[in-house]
Amino acid sequence: MDTGTHVLMGFALGGLATLDPTIAHDPTLAHAVLIGTLVGSQAPDIDTILKLKNNAKYIRNHRGITHSIPALFVWTLLISVVLFYVYDTSFFHVALWTWIAVSVHVFVDIFNSYGTQALRPFSKKWIALGIINTFDPFIFIIHVAGVVLWLSGHHAGYTFLSVYIVLIGYYIIRYRQQQAIKQKLKQMFSDVEQIITVPTIKWNEWHLAVTTSTHFYVARAQSGAIDVLDVFEKCPVPNISVIEKAKQDENLAAFLSFSPVYRWEIHEYDDHYEVRFIDLRYRSKDYYPFVAVVQLDRNLNIVSSYTGWIFSEKKLRKKLELIPS
Repeated sequence: MDTGTHVLMGFALGGLATLDPTIAHDPTLAHAVLIGTLVGSQAPDIDTILKLKNNAKYIRNHRGITHSIPALFVWTLLISVVLFYVYDTSFFHVALWTWIAVSVHVFVDIFNSYGTQALRPFSKKWIALGIINTFDPFIFIIHVAGVVLWLSGHHAGYTFLSVYIVLIGYYIIRYRQQQAIKQKLKQMFSDVEQIITVPTIKWNEWHLAVTTSTHFYVARAQSGAIDVLDVFEKCPVPNISVIEKAKQDENLAAFLSFSPVYRWEIHEYDDHYEVRFIDLRYRSKDYYPFVAVVQLDRNLNIVSSYTGWIFSEKKLRKKLELIPS
């Protein structure tokens, strides 16, 4: 989820904790628990600082080890120990609700199309259920409403208990919507190998990437109707020297470690090659903005490369500092 929603979830869990009489009747403990849920709801995203280094490091590691099973307990311990010494109150209650906050953060991130490596160290597979958009207006608004009710004097615990009961129902509805779309796609195409759903910020619109034995189909589901937007022949990545050399570049390696469905291109010019991999999950105004591009000279030395989000060819060229072709 987005940072704002994670912050609101921290408030919500801190309010929910007041259903425990021990917390409700101890203002110091309640305050410590609230700080724990707020910090815990943000801690796994500390790896966002990797953006300052480069996109490759960020793409390869964001929502990786910081969202892993061991990290749930590491974050809990670090935050709880500090709060225990600051507030000198119940370590158990602070640790329990901090752990819940960290766990909820990781859990809800699984439901969008980016996903997490939540099963590390047992598996480095990206788990992305593709049911909820990274920013979901309904989830955000219902949390805001809960905070407003809390501040206006309503019981925090029962308010946020109601909020999360509604959200459980909402997640079930979104899951059923996704399954209905997948069922339609399986009826439309034969030999379906993979279906990736990318929910948009709009309630009734989903982006879709379908892999069959022979083709990639990029489609959109809108109000129950499915429109195919692009069709690409499924061509295995060739085992040739220019591709193998390009794969050694950290930007392309990061892209391949993260993207589950893509197509590739090789462009040959007088003095260089350009290898491009294009993620088919994301389509915006007839453009696929999530790419990895590697430029190599005629001796297959890597000259320039880039991976990340780019929304025009002109901006991509500036990022790469490519030789004009």
